[in-house]
Amino acid sequence: MTIRLYDTATRDVRDFVPLVQGRASLYVCGLTVQSEPHVGHVRSAVNFDVLQRWLRHRGYDVTFIRNITDIDDKILIKSAEQGRPWYNLAYAMKIELDRAYAALNVAPPTYEPAATGHIPEMIVLIERLIERGHAYPAADGSGDVYFDVRSWASYGELTHQGVDDMEPAADADPRGKRDPRDFALWKGRKDSEPETASWPSPWGPGRPGWHIECSAMAGKYLGDAFDIHGGGVDLRFPHHENEQAQSRAAGGAFASYWMHNAWITTAGEKMSKSLGNTLSIPAILERYRGAELRFYVVAAHYRSHVEFSFDALDEAAVGYRRIEAFLERAGVVAADPDALPDAFAAAMDDDLGTPAAVAVLYDTVREGNRQLAAGEDATATATAVAAMLDVLGVHPADPAWACAGSSDNEERLTVAVDALVAGLLDERTQARVDKDWARADAIRDRIKAAGIEVTDTPDGPTWTVVG
Repeated sequence: MTIRLYDTATRDVRDFVPLVQGRASLYVCGLTVQSEPHVGHVRSAVNFDVLQRWLRHRGYDVTFIRNITDIDDKILIKSAEQGRPWYNLAYAMKIELDRAYAALNVAPPTYEPAATGHIPEMIVLIERLIERGHAYPAADGSGDVYFDVRSWASYGELTHQGVDDMEPAADADPRGKRDPRDFALWKGRKDSEPETASWPSPWGPGRPGWHIECSAMAGKYLGDAFDIHGGGVDLRFPHHENEQAQSRAAGGAFASYWMHNAWITTAGEKMSKSLGNTLSIPAILERYRGAELRFYVVAAHYRSHVEFSFDALDEAAVGYRRIEAFLERAGVVAADPDALPDAFAAAMDDDLGTPAAVAVLYDTVREGNRQLAAGEDATATATAVAAMLDVLGVHPADPAWACAGSSDNEERLTVAVDALVAGLLDERTQARVDKDWARADAIRDRIKAAGIEVTDTPDGPTWTVVG
């Protein structure tokens, strides 16, 4: 079956047809390393990690570029507030981000370029735009350079907007602009900014605007045309709109498909530092394992907004532990890619339909538990479960979890207890099937005496530790 993906530009699900048969090129906007990463930050990385895993499963040779923005207005402001060099803040937060990615088993991209390492490419691109009549140096002598949005007739096509309906760009001093909607390609150095935050250019010392960096880096590593550009839904405008406009105005075809993941929200608002409702990855990992947090993230469709709650995370963690317990009891660890159920593959081919894929996973685990309870061979079923977990990046035997530091004694104890409780629950289920109510009640009382509360649900019994 052909992989089908929702394209933001066309507002439709389209067959994925790569520019080069058998290859898939993917650029994803990474984070601005200004602060400690929270769960809202890492959703994009996890979602697009699932995409690249599925593309590879389907036989594509994937080139995956994910950038880092390490020079930016926010970095300069936060570093000044903290009394530290901007590059020190950016470096420290990049280390924290890498730790968060590793903790959630986000595979490294093919390459992860940083903005500060690609200033020459950005300058060349800006010069090309000026030559083509789509950019201009500010007349006020500030050293700023702007993209002329009215020079590009297709500006607004990605987000289906007209120029006159847009708000003025807020990324630079408006005094040097021809139109308030023109956006900064290069920012001349201000006296209030450190000298280390500027680079020489034909227009004087300064630094790049936010949007130009991704166009330059995507072009360098993927070429003037590539398959998929991804990022968070909040980047559609102005960032991705501006990227597309400046890249195509410079003569490149740029991205064939645009994919955007939705937010993780709290109280209905985007999770952000400014709202004061952030949940840092280290804080969450004090309560949950990385695999459990990743399972919570991948269980939702990447285009669906998720209202974060610890209750929902608890439910996902319990579900994941039951899956682990089944594999433990079945004695199967290795994943066979050929063992994927057809329904799981069909769900993933349909715009990465992970909710339907996870439903197949749960159904398969239930069948495997039934087989074990009945004394049947569950090897094939367990192998299929392992294969599905591998695609989602949550296989408990993945060496990445050990590297992330999640194989400590407490985790192993949790898995062992989960396996034991699951075994008792299966015995109880069989006793109820046999209408041996006395034995079923005795098993439940035995579990309760150990401080574990059992709840019967339509999907089977679940358990939690009381107190």
